[in-house]
Amino acid sequence: MKISDVVLVERENAVATVILNRPEKLNAINKAMWRQLGEVFRDLDQDQTLRCIIFRGAGDKALGPGADISEFLTMRNNSLQAKEYGGLMHGSMSAIRNCRHPVIARIQGLCVGGALELALMCDMRICGESSRFGVPINKLGLVMAYPEVEALLSLVGPSVALEILYEARVFGADEAKEKGLVNRVVSDEEVDATVAITVQNICAGAPLVNRWHKKFIYKVADNAIKSQSLTPEEKAEGFACFDTQDYQEGIRAFLAKDKPDFKGN
Repeated sequence: MKISDVVLVERENAVATVILNRPEKLNAINKAMWRQLGEVFRDLDQDQTLRCIIFRGAGDKALGPGADISEFLTMRNNSLQAKEYGGLMHGSMSAIRNCRHPVIARIQGLCVGGALELALMCDMRICGESSRFGVPINKLGLVMAYPEVEALLSLVGPSVALEILYEARVFGADEAKEKGLVNRVVSDEEVDATVAITVQNICAGAPLVNRWHKKFIYKVADNAIKSQSLTPEEKAEGFACFDTQDYQEGIRAFLAKDKPDFKGN
């Protein structure tokens, strides 16, 4: 399905693939892309038939090199313009992070600046061994704002986050794995197969449970909830799975040594 010339959505059964589609610019992110990404992920969030989303760039050269700098002089030339533009960016990032479905970033080639910030909003990141990472924005006189800093910090901690921002280096996939930026590094030829297996494993689980786990993990990680001070409603949510048909199907299949057929209800 074509959303715009710069953002594509493909659908295969219960899996959607969202594609940054400016291969001639290595998928550099412009304002139209930021706007469309938010719309796309908000729409996908409402699709109860989905079980997983893959986020990637067109081609194999880059998820993206970051923002389209050619827009800066006309669209981000002062703090007022930047605030408006940043609101659009952060709305789209939140749409990815808050999407109820598991989101997997498929990375090959460059994953720098804004592209890395988008990847940080995904639940998992799988990359090829030739991928390159970094946030060299201090060389542009730019700051990483709080929402992106929060996502970076949650993965790598304060010292490594500052190392990435201070030194502004572009580094390789093994170092990204060592720093905690990515979940898996595989050969470039195995990226798509590895992503496919990961998605298959996710889709084999009960979709409601995957959504609950995503919600619980991020609420705890964001310090939005503490287990020792749960409300009665929050405590009850931890047991709601027992009232689902998928729970009954999972127990039936386990006892019968059968493969469960989860329906998402």
